[in-house]
Amino acid sequence: MTRLSVNINKIATIRNARGGNVPDVTKAALDIERFGAEGITVHPRPDERHIRYADVREIRPLLHTEFNIEGNPTVRSFVDLVLEVVPDQVTLVPDAHDAITSNAGWDTIGNKALLTDLVNTFHAKGIRTSVFIDPDPRMAFGAAECGADRVELYTAAYAEDYPANPEKAIARYLEAAKAAREAGLGLNAGHDLSLENLAYFVKTIPWTDEVSIGHALISDALYMGLEATIQAYLSQIGKK
Repeated sequence: MTRLSVNINKIATIRNARGGNVPDVTKAALDIERFGAEGITVHPRPDERHIRYADVREIRPLLHTEFNIEGNPTVRSFVDLVLEVVPDQVTLVPDAHDAITSNAGWDTIGNKALLTDLVNTFHAKGIRTSVFIDPDPRMAFGAAECGADRVELYTAAYAEDYPANPEKAIARYLEAAKAAREAGLGLNAGHDLSLENLAYFVKTIPWTDEVSIGHALISDALYMGLEATIQAYLSQIGKK
């Protein structure tokens, strides 16, 4: 069944806006785990505008569920951090240093040599490696050629189109998901998934291994509370 991994970047953003250690990011990660989430995701960027490298080092030994670190592997400090803390999974995301948030997947064909080298590097440490891609079957097959274990489908377009026409919104994702399965890859999904659109995605693509959700979940928690929000998201993927 699909696992829920909670991206805690937004909690760090709130902390950093004021300085100090409120909210406590490490405590939040442990509470999220205690409330039933099945993974914690962080996306440290070189400018540390939300999750800091020190957060990653502090959180890693305390978690009992899956730890997923995502980021741009062309930044050497990111690669070094991943190799140092050895998460359960690393997700390779081609985000520019000045991007507000991730906004595109890899061209796994044009970047085959780079991605293959990175996958081999992380595999040498026993780290499952996922490649962030747009909903394009060619990119899924390309990720398999690079030796990746999984792909993560970039779901921003799905979320944007869902309110008008759910079936049309998910069509490309279904094709890419089928390609990933055919290629022997695991399947993750993330970006703008929410209580509105999550259940339909998982129902239509039930072999989704993991969804990574941050912005919508933390926003919902402002009204619902963190524990109730996590329970609500788990119910959307059939866990409650």
